[in-house]
Amino acid sequence: MYKKSSQGWLKHLDFIVLDLICLCAAYVLAYAVRMGSFYFWKEEAYRSLFIVILLSEMAVTILSSSFKNVLKRGYYKEFTRTLRHVCLLETLVIVYLFTIQESVNYSRVVVYLLGVFYFLFSYLSRQLWKQHLWKSQGNPGRRSLLIVTTGQMAREAAENIRAYNYERFRLAGLAVLDRDLRGTKIADVPVIAGREDVAEGVCRGWIDEVLICLPQKDSCPEELMDKFMQMGVVVHTVLFQAFADKGQKQLVERIGNYTVLTSSLNCATQAQQFLKRLMDIVGGLVGSLVTCVLFLGIAPAIFLLSPGPVFFRQERVGKNGKRFWMYKFRSMYPDAEERKKELMAQNRVEDGRMFKMEGDPRIIGSKVLPDGTVKKGFGNFIRDFSLDEFPQFFNVLKGDMSLVGTRPPTVDEWERYELHHRARLAIRPGITGLWQVSGRSGITDFEKVVELDTRYIEDWSMGLDCRILLKTFKAVLGKSGAM
Repeated sequence: MYKKSSQGWLKHLDFIVLDLICLCAAYVLAYAVRMGSFYFWKEEAYRSLFIVILLSEMAVTILSSSFKNVLKRGYYKEFTRTLRHVCLLETLVIVYLFTIQESVNYSRVVVYLLGVFYFLFSYLSRQLWKQHLWKSQGNPGRRSLLIVTTGQMAREAAENIRAYNYERFRLAGLAVLDRDLRGTKIADVPVIAGREDVAEGVCRGWIDEVLICLPQKDSCPEELMDKFMQMGVVVHTVLFQAFADKGQKQLVERIGNYTVLTSSLNCATQAQQFLKRLMDIVGGLVGSLVTCVLFLGIAPAIFLLSPGPVFFRQERVGKNGKRFWMYKFRSMYPDAEERKKELMAQNRVEDGRMFKMEGDPRIIGSKVLPDGTVKKGFGNFIRDFSLDEFPQFFNVLKGDMSLVGTRPPTVDEWERYELHHRARLAIRPGITGLWQVSGRSGITDFEKVVELDTRYIEDWSMGLDCRILLKTFKAVLGKSGAM
């Protein structure tokens, strides 16, 4: 799923925090000018007004996209956007005071001075912070960018992005299509791929986004574009050679000093990104507390039945190939990973891109009886009720995972992926997802899993996430009711 780079909520968190500080300072100063004291907190009416102002600020910031393209705005445009932001905030506050019919308890001078001081503080702080960021553009952010170009345009493209790196990209490298320059550097950016292996390089490397910058007479090879879209990679195409719409979501943006056409499986607005991350944080906190409670009962049982660590830590592959450590309550014996190779012949998923086995002897307490029936043990119990998954709420809090997404593959599974399988990694992996609530125990065809995950990415919405969470709860409760 494409997270709109020019509207990313977390990306502009520094401006949001700075604006909040300016708002607080403006309120305190406005109160001091009118009342002769800085201690507004001692009056209940002004305490309540302060909370309303903070909530109004959050609403204006989210709904009006106040910080969209903030780094690209000039002095005049920033002036008008800041004034618009302050006017909207003042309007919400005045409507609130009018609605509660207690405006006589508040000084109008405080409300008006708040707007004046907030505008001055906010405008100056935005300009100063932008100047600081522009000077520190050499310090890249977390999102990696691969530039697909030609040998003739490579230097210009690399220098352009570096000079106008408003998006704070980390230049992962260049892919030169018209000649073999692999192993060399152009403008201090390594050439990591050529025409033949650029798709494989994107599939195996941690590449978040791709910028296609080719001469006007050329166009991106259609088969290469198809591969990028199969992998779920966000693709920015310089507009003068943009190709016809193939059905993917497209929008116009700016990367560096280029106007580009951005293509992706789906897109999310700033408000949607914020709400999804907020849901993850709230769910992660609640889940982490439940994990601590479960630990009191599960930990002793694991230690008694299978001495060793209570938690199982495994390296998984997350969004766009980024690796992270995923945590679970250990439901298998300590040598489970070593024994997995011996049991691959019994894997129900034939291509080996996932591992599922009936009566897995690696699970704590699980045994296959002489008559062929499976005797389940404690490990099966915590797996059947998904209790072993609860430590992953810590991964959700860290930002490695989300409550709802696609399941992260192990490294050995990921190494067997074909290009279109990489689409599963286009979003942050989740604890649950469309595949899990569609009967995961009965799905052994990996292509079906990929189909469900891709459908989730293409159809994503907050409503879909809520429905998947509800189905997950119903499934878990249904199992407990069947006991």
